[in-house]
Amino acid sequence: MTGRRIVATGTFDLLHPGHLFYLEESKKLGDELFVIVARDVNVKHKPHPIVPEDQRLQMVAALKPVDHAMLGDTKDMFLPIEKIHPDVITIGFNQMFDEKKLAGQLAGRNLTPQIVRIGRFADGELSSSRLIVQRIIAKRGYEFISHHQDKDHDSPAHPL
Repeated sequence: MTGRRIVATGTFDLLHPGHLFYLEESKKLGDELFVIVARDVNVKHKPHPIVPEDQRLQMVAALKPVDHAMLGDTKDMFLPIEKIHPDVITIGFNQMFDEKKLAGQLAGRNLTPQIVRIGRFADGELSSSRLIVQRIIAKRGYEFISHHQDKDHDSPAHPL
């Protein structure tokens, strides 16, 4: 018997508890959780990822709720979904997908998964990548950047 296949997608830059909540809630909807990590070249709706795609993939794959993790396709975001043929696709609360439009695009490819929007993670003050970046700047700011640049320039690997 084949279990229910769930697909979750995202950039997963600077992993935080909100990402974990999204994946845990997604996993509750089925038996196998497939996570598609956005490719660097495809992230256009927000600032370019800080963490490279291969490292984001590695981090997501290591999370307990995740059964399978893969990078998305650079040209067609639906190709991995066609290969997985999921029963459910989950969308994060802040992902800019219109559920009805997405359902129509999937139906055009003979895919009819249930589409579920996962709610917002309510606990914790660092529940988004943006908040993490803001905290780093607020706590470390210019001193953090200039201190690390000075160290880098002093190292033998950086002969400047």
